[in-house]
Amino acid sequence: MGVLSIFSKEKKEKLDHGLEKTKQSVFSKISKAVVGKSKVDDEVLDNLEEVLVTSDVGVETTLKIIERIEGRVSRDKYLGTSELNQILKEEIANLLQENNALESTGFELPEMDEPYVIMVVGVNGVGKTTTIGKLAYQFKKAGKSVLLGASDTFRAAAVDQLKIWAERARVPFITQGMGADPASVAFDTLKSAISQKVDVVIIDTAGRLHNKVNLMNELGKIKRVMQKVIPDAPHEILLILDASTGQNAIEQAKQFTEVTDVNAIALAKLDGTAKGGVVLGISDQFKIPVKYIGIGEKIEDLQVFNRYEFVDSLFS
Repeated sequence: MGVLSIFSKEKKEKLDHGLEKTKQSVFSKISKAVVGKSKVDDEVLDNLEEVLVTSDVGVETTLKIIERIEGRVSRDKYLGTSELNQILKEEIANLLQENNALESTGFELPEMDEPYVIMVVGVNGVGKTTTIGKLAYQFKKAGKSVLLGASDTFRAAAVDQLKIWAERARVPFITQGMGADPASVAFDTLKSAISQKVDVVIIDTAGRLHNKVNLMNELGKIKRVMQKVIPDAPHEILLILDASTGQNAIEQAKQFTEVTDVNAIALAKLDGTAKGGVVLGISDQFKIPVKYIGIGEKIEDLQVFNRYEFVDSLFS
């Protein structure tokens, strides 16, 4: 667990504060689960299982965690309930480590001769545009040049919103307005990025899930057209999920991973919810790195997800 040094005190405090609602909810349930018990027995484990499931960790992931704790109980017959938080912390961090071999330490990018292209997907209302703005701000703060592309042309509000966030982050953005061909916007954005030698391009896309075939076709077309400009693009397909929707976020992750090759996840709105446990379930079930977490309204309130810090904030 020796990774804690990469987080500044201020960042850690923000994370603690952002997870406060989840933490209170989980802790009050755990203390009820062990009331009157001094050692971890079958009844405590049954109660703990219920705590994790009702904290939006998800059934599959909960069973894995319980199995790991059962293993420790059988090795150490007199495991005290006072040690339960520490054990949970260790076992969940270990589980996440096995799933996410890649863990970023900051807003860095791979060394490349061409712009690094991030295509952002997710349904409307999950905090997609907000996350793009926060991400642009963080990359810029890290010394990178950033260009945004408004390929969510289905709603005028989406284009307007992206413009507002581009101005806040002080980064340029490319738009052809509402109703334009999304792939054409992406093409223009990449062409412009190459001519301006931009470090990172972030492309917003429409999030209409009710017709998966249309969504798949549209995302496929955007990718094909981008590859005419940069053959490897997009380097990252970032799925934005709203943590406050709990199990619904897991359902959305299922649907999007079916229609496109998502290789990174960002969880928005963690600060306003008691359902932060969903991060653990998503990270475990999809074997796709949770890369970023949104823990507040402000432009700087996007953090790189660090499993040790997250679990530490949740169970300390």
